[in-house]
Amino acid sequence: QVQLVESGGGLVQAGGSLKLSCAASGSDVSFALMGWFRQAPGKQREFVASITRGGTSNYADSVKARFTISRDNAKNAISLQMNSLKPEDTAVYYCSVLYLGYWGQGTQVTVSS
Repeated sequence: QVQLVESGGGLVQAGGSLKLSCAASGSDVSFALMGWFRQAPGKQREFVASITRGGTSNYADSVKARFTISRDNAKNAISLQMNSLKPEDTAVYYCSVLYLGYWGQGTQVTVSS
């Protein structure tokens, strides 16, 4: 049974930084594509960033140049470094193994103005 556990959310002022982490357990192989999504109140879940096993990353336009995704294949873990945070980044952030349908429980990120 694959489980994804996120950590690192919290409350931060606009312009601040947070780092989210996600650890996957229950698999002996590293997943091909992992990423982060977020869902703000009253909005649909949206893509934030993804990274392949080989390290190729992709970002939503809204977070480019502010967020950086990274991964540790040996630990089946990914991280999301979020800088220059804005109030509109407030959401529940979810870790995911794309195309396999695995999701974490989510971690709240709140950015105050």
